[in-house]
Amino acid sequence: MTSYHIIEVEALSKRFDSLTAVDSVSFSVVEGELFAFLGPNGAGKTTTINMLCTLLTPTMGQATVNGYDVVRQRSDVRRSIGLVFQDPTLDEHLTAEQNLRFHAYAYRIPRAVAEQRIGELLELVELSDRRRSSVRTFSGGMKRRLEIARGLLHSPRVLFLDEPTLGLDPQTRRHIWEHILKLRTQHGLTIFLTTHYMDEAEIANRIGVIDHGHIIALDTPDSLKDALGGDVITIETRDVEALATELHRKFRVTPIHKDGGLTFSVPHGDKFLPRLIRSLDCPVAAVSLRRPTLEDVFIHLTGHAIREQEADPMAEARAFMSRRRRGR
Repeated sequence: MTSYHIIEVEALSKRFDSLTAVDSVSFSVVEGELFAFLGPNGAGKTTTINMLCTLLTPTMGQATVNGYDVVRQRSDVRRSIGLVFQDPTLDEHLTAEQNLRFHAYAYRIPRAVAEQRIGELLELVELSDRRRSSVRTFSGGMKRRLEIARGLLHSPRVLFLDEPTLGLDPQTRRHIWEHILKLRTQHGLTIFLTTHYMDEAEIANRIGVIDHGHIIALDTPDSLKDALGGDVITIETRDVEALATELHRKFRVTPIHKDGGLTFSVPHGDKFLPRLIRSLDCPVAAVSLRRPTLEDVFIHLTGHAIREQEADPMAEARAFMSRRRRGR
């Protein structure tokens, strides 16, 4: 059976004057897939998702969502998608059910159908007991759950989640993801996620790693980690530059500086490690060996860690303006 590509993107670009925010990205998403864009804020994730959701017009290239062109068939695209933004967009002066009723009215959902859907979704996100409470009394996690329910009210084919757990504590983030995965199972949703959290990207079927407006890798989480070529060795030393030179000279490896130490990947790390320790002249404070993670993948591909980047909803705009001032 042939897989249906519910999202298709070809050479999609977005420029703001002389600044290219998204540079000729191409990819597709299979129906029912959980697809993640992984990258730091400022990498082009939100700009891409805004083009796919018809909130921004592409400068070049083309894209379809549910078979509809994002430029020529905007209304059809919007009826096909649900969207949870980075920033809260609920009316905090209204109750939970009033927010959902307003959304139902905007999408012209018949009243009887809307009331049934509102009840079902509030129960699904465990907010039934707060349906008549003002949203201003909700915690950050409760607001996120209500926004997800609102995004599903008109029965979309694709749910776009733009940094859905940004700013939430780890426990609340886990709770949100329990609901998202339950929704995906029950409704057969296609989910398009943007995130800079490694643990969120791990649960995706496939990941597009994006940095500075380019997709630099696209594969399953396991395949991306396997592509590093082996195990990850981290060495702590007082003289990282001297050790880096020695590692390159003796073993032809080019380590990456991380947390005051050096990190590199080698096949069969358990067999390589004893030979490494015997051969080094530089004093070593500590050595560790482990299987690669998505963070290792990102560092290997970009030369920097995601946590080095600014992590807030305005970071992408500030990154654009900063590069513009530098003439890049």
